[in-house]
Amino acid sequence: MMRSYLFVPADSERKLAKGSESGADALILDLEDSVAEVRRPIARDSARAYIEAARGGPRLYVRINALASGAALDDLAVVMRAGPYGIMLPKCVPGDVRTLDAYLSAFEAAGGHPAGATRIVAIATETPASLFALHDYRGASARLEALTWGAEDLAAALGSENRLADGTYGDVFRLARSLCVLAAGAAEVAAIDTVFTDFKDERRLEAESRAARREGFVGKMAIHPAQVPIINAAFTATPDELRWAKAVIEAFERAPDAGTIAIDGKMIDRPHLTLARRLLGAAR
Repeated sequence: MMRSYLFVPADSERKLAKGSESGADALILDLEDSVAEVRRPIARDSARAYIEAARGGPRLYVRINALASGAALDDLAVVMRAGPYGIMLPKCVPGDVRTLDAYLSAFEAAGGHPAGATRIVAIATETPASLFALHDYRGASARLEALTWGAEDLAAALGSENRLADGTYGDVFRLARSLCVLAAGAAEVAAIDTVFTDFKDERRLEAESRAARREGFVGKMAIHPAQVPIINAAFTATPDELRWAKAVIEAFERAPDAGTIAIDGKMIDRPHLTLARRLLGAAR
């Protein structure tokens, strides 16, 4: 399971080099928000070259521009030559995922890459309209492996601020966040939490990351290499959690027909068994 996804502007060789040394589970080579339009051709070529030169290390995704921008096909025409692990699709609705699936099939065939190999991560809440379509991601594409949400673009679209004076999200953004994790669960894909933009505030980043994990997110996006160790730690199962998970699984293996089992004075039932298996799966 991917815990940390670090955004790296694809037109910056220096930041690409730092990204590879960050310890992130995945890098998102960005062609969208962090790249000026005039530099997109440079960013595309740089992303392609970086993917082609990679030998092991983090999984490599490319955030292309939104399908509605008119730049997405130009992005894909360059970066798909290198066969990235996945594509991150911004400002989308489920129909855009289906369209991207068709595009990727064509580019995979043209480039001689295995059919269906390129994964999709959808940023599913960046426009007001997107919040009304989150229930449709189930079955949108076999390539879809995760949903994440975006607070910055949604705030821009609404002409609002996404956080209150105390640093917590306002109601609209808490709704978007909750709907994202629910939509991911309904689609049976991973839920990835959005970025924390104040990269110098490590305490709040840790608190937000741990809260996200408690609520069902399995990872978080980062905008600075310094955020990666904090995110990785927050989304890694603790030794106590792993011991609990193993105890639950072993108890149900000894009593496979039981509905509930007492462990350490607490009643454990089948939903706890599901959680225990998820914890051990994430650890592996």
